[in-house]
Amino acid sequence: LGIPLKELIEKHAGGVKGGWKNLLAVIPGGSSVPLLPKEIAETVTMDFDALKSVQSGLGTAAVIVMDQSTDIIRAIARLSKFYMHESCGQCTPCREGTGWLWRVLTRFSEGQGSREEIDQLLEVTYQIEGHTICALVDAAAWPVQGLIRHFRTEIEKRLKQKY
Repeated sequence: LGIPLKELIEKHAGGVKGGWKNLLAVIPGGSSVPLLPKEIAETVTMDFDALKSVQSGLGTAAVIVMDQSTDIIRAIARLSKFYMHESCGQCTPCREGTGWLWRVLTRFSEGQGSREEIDQLLEVTYQIEGHTICALVDAAAWPVQGLIRHFRTEIEKRLKQKY
């Protein structure tokens, strides 16, 4: 705990393919926490308080590094598909919400959708988190929140390319 995320990646995990300048984003705590763009990853430390202060978390501390070649929208859509598949279906917010997150993100990754739907997607994540028996739906919502918080312009660009 307390090691700078950049040091962890560069010195202890082999670095970013193509060098640090090629970094796009990092998910610091496994698939269930919001991602961080390069600008934040450069200075944040791997501890509970530091990651909370940048609206992410330590989670499982399974660091996921994404370089510039990563389709960030598609990557988060894949995580959403995983959580949709893992939902037991008992709680309506999770059963319906995880599928909805995946479908909308898949559409966004294909350039389909509107700017208004980005806001709707974000609102759905806020409505489903914390409203289930277990934390699976929170784990599904938080990566989507991080994507929209830090890469909204990328989503908007993708949607414009289709028109």
